[in-house]
Amino acid sequence: MAGTEVGGATGSGAGRPMLVVSGLEAGYGGFRALHDIQLTVAAGEAVAVVGPNGAGKTTLMRAISGLLAPRAGRVDFEGTDLTTVPPHRIVERGIAHVPENRRLFPRLTVEENLKMGAFSPAARPHFAERLEWVYSLFPRMRERRLQVAGTMSGGEQQMCAIGRALMSKPKLLLMDEPSAGLAPVIVDQVFDLVRRIRQEGFTVLIVEQNVRQVLELVDRAYVLEVGTIRKSGTAAALKSDPAIREAYLGI
Repeated sequence: MAGTEVGGATGSGAGRPMLVVSGLEAGYGGFRALHDIQLTVAAGEAVAVVGPNGAGKTTLMRAISGLLAPRAGRVDFEGTDLTTVPPHRIVERGIAHVPENRRLFPRLTVEENLKMGAFSPAARPHFAERLEWVYSLFPRMRERRLQVAGTMSGGEQQMCAIGRALMSKPKLLLMDEPSAGLAPVIVDQVFDLVRRIRQEGFTVLIVEQNVRQVLELVDRAYVLEVGTIRKSGTAAALKSDPAIREAYLGI
């Protein structure tokens, strides 16, 4: 059953549909984590999926990026169903995934980690150009380029993980809990980075528990609870919704 729409279903009207998730069911073993998920992201939009721990947010991201095969439903990206496409081919089509807990190669340098983000045949010829572009976005990564990634702070590692995803110059950037486990001052820096990425024109789908801050960044959001979309709407409408304010904003 579809969730309640708050403030309109399509939100900002940023552009044509880029990602359309319809009737998505996914899980692990005998456990079904997602139930009939309906979700869209238009070109140029930033859309959030918010909800408590265990709601199925990471499962959703893994199903979109091909790391988890859905049990039913479709994930259409620019008109192509991705549910049978291997993960590396999904990257080549223009989707990059910043996973939960960063998942860097801890014994490789920052620059070696960034290089891994440009492994696809289409990205390799542009490695030097894209590396320079990522360094312009994240000057601290240039300073740390020869440092072993596992020795950096959590915030720096998150910056590196985002930079690695951007090395493929994706059409759609998936970000799974980018603020998780970070000190409040570092969380502010990470959200500033997301804001800068938006200003660069990227289309973003972000999963977050930090509802208050993420609703300041995105155009629209979906509320995922117990594997089901309970509400959706513009960020402004959700911020003013009494149920959302009580459950997630502490107001």
